[in-house]
Amino acid sequence: MTSPRVTVQQAWDALVEGNERFMAGDLDHPQQNAARRSELRGSQAPNAAFLGCSDSRVAAEILFDCGLGDLFVVRNIGQIANANTTATMEFAVAELGVAVIVVLAHGSCGAVKAAIDQTTAAPSEVTPAIRKELEAIQPAVQQEWFTTQQVSPYVDPELIDADAVGRRHLDETINALMRQSKVISDAVAAGELGIVGCQYQLEEGRVSPISWVGRVDTTR
Repeated sequence: MTSPRVTVQQAWDALVEGNERFMAGDLDHPQQNAARRSELRGSQAPNAAFLGCSDSRVAAEILFDCGLGDLFVVRNIGQIANANTTATMEFAVAELGVAVIVVLAHGSCGAVKAAIDQTTAAPSEVTPAIRKELEAIQPAVQQEWFTTQQVSPYVDPELIDADAVGRRHLDETINALMRQSKVISDAVAAGELGIVGCQYQLEEGRVSPISWVGRVDTTR
């Protein structure tokens, strides 16, 4: 195991500062020069890992104003904690010594909308591979649909809040990482790792913490 080089709070605070620069349009573009490329030739030591949606509008290095070697990133549709992404996050903790994992959902998520569609009475046709991935989001759809107290077992997209579904799925992704990886859960228990689930607002540019585990204060 590689020990973190910074505290959980320090890693999170650096990301918050970067997102504030992004929102203000006052970007530093750090760690993006030739010297940094040379420095990273033989090794990497990121302090944060990122599990996010593959949406082209949600690029972690830009949203947090980071540079080369700052973030260890994996993305898929709907930021799903499957075997591959869990192993990638575990590698970030065990081998690279990251202090924080950010799981990032976002507004107007196409994967969430597709998962909602697949839970309607007449779902659209999708490929088997896409359908399998969307199954991970559908429990959040059903949970949110239940809160609307509708009688029909089929979801009406007009009566369900897609962003609320995204927040529910965000919580489940964090729980899945903890369940699926003893390395991750042990690091959280030891105070060496925090996991922060956030939702990104496309228009404002703000990354807002929704839920978290570990020794991190997201209210600062």
